[in-house]
Amino acid sequence: MSVRVRFAPSPTGLLHVGALRTVVFNDLFAKRHQGTLILRIEDTDRTRYNPESEAEFIETLKWVGIEFHEGPHVGGDFGPYRQSERKEAGIYTPFVEELLAKGAAYEAFETPEELEQMREFQRINKMPTGYFGGDWRDATPEQVAAAKAEGKPCVIRLKIPRNTAIVGEDVVRGKLEWDSNTVDDPVIIKADGMPTYHFAAMVDDHLMQITHVFRGEEWISSYPKHIALFDAFGWDKPVFVHCPVIVGNDGKKLSKRHGATRVLDYKYDGFLPDALKNFVALIGWNPGDDREIMAPDELASAFHLEGIQASPGKFDMEKLKWMNGVGIRSLDRDSLISTVSELVKDPEILSYYAGKEPEDPAPKISADEYHRAISTLASALDNDSAFAEQCVVLEQERVQTLADFGPATEFFLVEELSYDEKAVEKWFGEPHVRKLLDDLAGFVSGKSEVSVEECEGFVKGWAAENGFDKIGPVVHPTRVALSGKTSGPGLFDLMSCLGPDRIAKRIARAKELLR
Repeated sequence: MSVRVRFAPSPTGLLHVGALRTVVFNDLFAKRHQGTLILRIEDTDRTRYNPESEAEFIETLKWVGIEFHEGPHVGGDFGPYRQSERKEAGIYTPFVEELLAKGAAYEAFETPEELEQMREFQRINKMPTGYFGGDWRDATPEQVAAAKAEGKPCVIRLKIPRNTAIVGEDVVRGKLEWDSNTVDDPVIIKADGMPTYHFAAMVDDHLMQITHVFRGEEWISSYPKHIALFDAFGWDKPVFVHCPVIVGNDGKKLSKRHGATRVLDYKYDGFLPDALKNFVALIGWNPGDDREIMAPDELASAFHLEGIQASPGKFDMEKLKWMNGVGIRSLDRDSLISTVSELVKDPEILSYYAGKEPEDPAPKISADEYHRAISTLASALDNDSAFAEQCVVLEQERVQTLADFGPATEFFLVEELSYDEKAVEKWFGEPHVRKLLDDLAGFVSGKSEVSVEECEGFVKGWAAENGFDKIGPVVHPTRVALSGKTSGPGLFDLMSCLGPDRIAKRIARAKELLR
């Protein structure tokens, strides 16, 4: 059996983490089995359909590294791949007529007001809420003809069998069973003639020869309706895989405060596609061992259905950042420079940070600070590329995201440093600092460049000559004078990168702050 899987979003909003996890599972499963990955657009809700959402889905998944073998943007033998187009082509009509002819579906003519009265009655009497037949499940042909003659609008509902058990299999949870008397009759064709998800998705899965359906566990409650539909046609069912819900570290529903956002935002926040895909794949799935960092091919070869868990999968932003940092440190120099340059020069990134809402709790670096620093880095990569690239390489070991290179390198690139007041207060009051800065200025005077080894020799030599057993009292005020802060890349690398001219200018500015 050739594996065929589909990602079938409804383009009514933005692509979020839950949907990304679904398509990642589909993608990995298809790759493991040399199968086919299909994009199908479920756009039957025309009041909420947004063509921009569909375009963003495709753009976002291309960035993540998801490639479809079939879909509205690439074609294929099972098209059209938009359900609205399939409806217009008349694909669903014979299947509706078949269900009506065999008595497995029926037309229902209740008004919205009558349906609301029915639901209110059910609530008051603590009855199961839903449509279990009303006046139309067993209506005579004459009653239906009369309603049509009056011009009453109608929907078509699936007639769920009664007084029996509906049994299905889920890869994650095993055998599932429902009392059919608790399953309401779903609408399969709306009053405007459009098919609903319950109908169109299942018919399309059959016609497109889908072998496995990955979807969220929230669809388990609808599963008996889908089983009933397949049974009504006498079709073989695909394998259903209901993936666990995603929660935050606190066990609560995933939200923005946990770091959940539209998937394309992760691009501008500086995440690598492979790191994001790796992280998302591990939400609710594990390879059966302790592996966490896996290359795309390794992920695909390791992916198996038995590794999907039933318990909620946790979205841990700190873990994502850690994995992304590992990915950044694995890049060679050329890949690092090109990847950082592509991000900070992206025409959309500055507008992204300009429009970014304040976060709660507030991050250490605000969106405004990212905006300023990324703009500075982009300009430097254009106007002084050799120096800017050297700065980026020096910070490679310290950042967690590509966007972090902006704030991390900013102190290298600006003419006027911003000094940490506490650091100045602590170190610039020491009696030896003025002489240290004077001697450092003398060390770089007349030089065009200084090597890492020369810088190390100066600092260690100065400490020894001036009676310091440890070099900390020399390193710390030197770092503050040259960078404005107490942390950063290795001091000797920092000094060599800045070079004599920049060092001299920064010493002159730092001496103005000495007490």
